[in-house]
Amino acid sequence: MPEQQNIEYKQSWHNDYLKWVCGFANAQGGSIFIGKDDNGNTVHLADYQKLMDEIPNKIRNLMGIMVEVNLFEENGNRFIEIVVAPYSVPISLRGRYYYRSGSTKHELTGASLNEFLLEKSGKTWDDVIEPRATFDEIDKQSIEIYLKAAEKAGRLPDNDGLPIAELLEKLRLTENGKLKRAAIILFGKDPGKFYPNTFVKIGRFGKDDTDIKFQETEEGNLVSLLPAVLNQLDHKFLIKPIDFEGMHRIEKGEYPVAAMREMILNALVHRNYMGAPIQIRVYNDKISTWNEGFLPEGLPLEALKRSHSSRPRNPIIADVASKEDI
Repeated sequence: MPEQQNIEYKQSWHNDYLKWVCGFANAQGGSIFIGKDDNGNTVHLADYQKLMDEIPNKIRNLMGIMVEVNLFEENGNRFIEIVVAPYSVPISLRGRYYYRSGSTKHELTGASLNEFLLEKSGKTWDDVIEPRATFDEIDKQSIEIYLKAAEKAGRLPDNDGLPIAELLEKLRLTENGKLKRAAIILFGKDPGKFYPNTFVKIGRFGKDDTDIKFQETEEGNLVSLLPAVLNQLDHKFLIKPIDFEGMHRIEKGEYPVAAMREMILNALVHRNYMGAPIQIRVYNDKISTWNEGFLPEGLPLEALKRSHSSRPRNPIIADVASKEDI
């Protein structure tokens, strides 16, 4: 049997493989076979008796977890199976965190480590309180725009006369009277004051990615960013085909407005706000949108082409955005 997402084969033991154990424990668990080649064939494992004692002791001492270590024989050769269970708490190896994703193991650092630790604690990035922010940071005009759109869409109960603090609490954007990160992203006067890479970069390219003609940057909260980016694309970046009907000049949109809006809104809602800014690249024959972040664990790229469960990276931001038509 070839290697799979939760199976790893090693011909002999090396202490570096403790990283794989840590990666499995932080993901969905798995098994490491010592004494098998990449195709799953058993090979001679001379020190199996020593390893049966050494491996579980090292794992327990260095990571504080218990694993199941089994000894098997096949075609006259011995091999060891290390069964690692998934853990609901983050597991580290010498102060470093590893994660198994697909068939690879990688070390978690920076924004990805922060997101991982939040997830293990039952939180998401947007659900965390921003201690530096006060209600003076909230843009009232953005809230008014949001409420009008929500009322038009019929997705939010009557909120006439409701104070901003109560409205934000109703939208789950505060906790104990303090603003969450989601409130700053959605309605903040200057989200970049707290999170530097919240802006959107737009570039117009020629023949390839090295041939950039010009670029613009749009900043602001999510409510203002969406129309601003669409307007910037429409007026400066997209080439509109022109037809004539009699004496009338008719400009046709290069891309469907609804599709463009959905693409940009998804990028804003589901991005990693501690990572790089959103990048929109406009070419003569295509347009692409990029935002930093991995797919949810266990969701392969192919699944996006069919019906699949919704697991938003920023569920509070996604929930508020879904209540209206920004």
